[in-house]
Amino acid sequence: MQELFVHGAEWTTKELFVYPNEFIYWSIQIVMYPYMTGLVAGAFVLSSLYHVFGQKDLKDLAKFSLIFSLALIPVVPMPLLLHLQQPTRAIHPLLTPHFTSAISAFGFVLSTYTLIVFSEIWFAYRTFFISQAQELKGKPGLGNQIKAFIYRLLTLGSYDISPQSISVDKKAVKILAGVGIPVACFLHGYAGFIFGSVKANALWMSPLMPVIFIMSAVVSGIALCMLTYIVIMEWRQYRSRRPGGAGELRAQEIGGVEMDIIKKASRYLLGFLVAAISLELLDLIFRGYTALKSWEILRSVMYGKDFVNIFILQYGLGNLVPLILLLLPRLTIRRVVVALILILFGVFMMRWNVVIGGQAFSLSFAGYMHYHLPIIPHNWETFKEGLFGALLVGIMPFIFFWLVNKIIPAINYTSTSPSQNS
Repeated sequence: MQELFVHGAEWTTKELFVYPNEFIYWSIQIVMYPYMTGLVAGAFVLSSLYHVFGQKDLKDLAKFSLIFSLALIPVVPMPLLLHLQQPTRAIHPLLTPHFTSAISAFGFVLSTYTLIVFSEIWFAYRTFFISQAQELKGKPGLGNQIKAFIYRLLTLGSYDISPQSISVDKKAVKILAGVGIPVACFLHGYAGFIFGSVKANALWMSPLMPVIFIMSAVVSGIALCMLTYIVIMEWRQYRSRRPGGAGELRAQEIGGVEMDIIKKASRYLLGFLVAAISLELLDLIFRGYTALKSWEILRSVMYGKDFVNIFILQYGLGNLVPLILLLLPRLTIRRVVVALILILFGVFMMRWNVVIGGQAFSLSFAGYMHYHLPIIPHNWETFKEGLFGALLVGIMPFIFFWLVNKIIPAINYTSTSPSQNS
């Protein structure tokens, strides 16, 4: 009866010889945690392809992904807060820093990254804030007054739109984007480090783990930004489509711009996807070649218990199928959408197989544990550690993006300043 009060007992079943104090402690929220941090890092890397590396064909998508990265930041700590038994203590690592603690260091990395994103957005949109503050000044209506007040705050008292000031803005954006790339990679590489440094677990003990996490993070972030961009552009095209007239021409224009950007972004996505697949296969081959004493239990999990999850869902549906879809000639929006959904699913399954699969075998190497995701919650624990808790975390970025987009438009905003057309 005492097992019912142990964290993890409600969703863990045991098979063969398992120690009595062993359970699946890290549940779906610890799967969502590296998944969400990966999306943040990937979205920022996509925006930096334009700002740092000068890929002008990704200009519109880069601005979009930068705003989306901002919307993802508040969601990063949510899975940890939901998973913690005492979430009120979450601020302690920041108040009492201890740099030998990985979780404490993560707090400072996330804070640094957040400041970089805020600063980059401010420099990139500064002239837009100025133009909106001036345009809304004195306009009647409570909504206009509130917006004017917000934009005045966002200007931080800087109203200089001279060519010299705009040039400084551009340089600042480029510098911040360049500094932000390693910080974003470290932000997610930390998640791989957490698993790779756990020497007690044979599946996680790999020096390639941080690199694999970073590469798959870039893939998932780019895929999510592309997918969200397509959905928004398709909705705009649908609203603009009218039989004949200017509406039909506007819809065709939106569709043309959308297809052009998506085709170009798909090429970069393909490159990162190939690199991610190669690293994961290299790690698999390395484990089989070295064949440590734990290899027998690992092999029974990978090729037996979790064969469908790893080789069918992750490598098959999540990697191979989207790779083929993107490589086929005459790319279409529908085919890209299917590929992007499968890529996001494949990266999620990679996180699932690392977190859940890494706990599937007992440290006795003679037994197994199985995780049963709580679907219908019957208490707070099964809600936050179950399907609905994961869906809550997955929906929040889109809500934040919708709110941020009300103030800082991510697509085709207009400005009187020439800096926005650069």
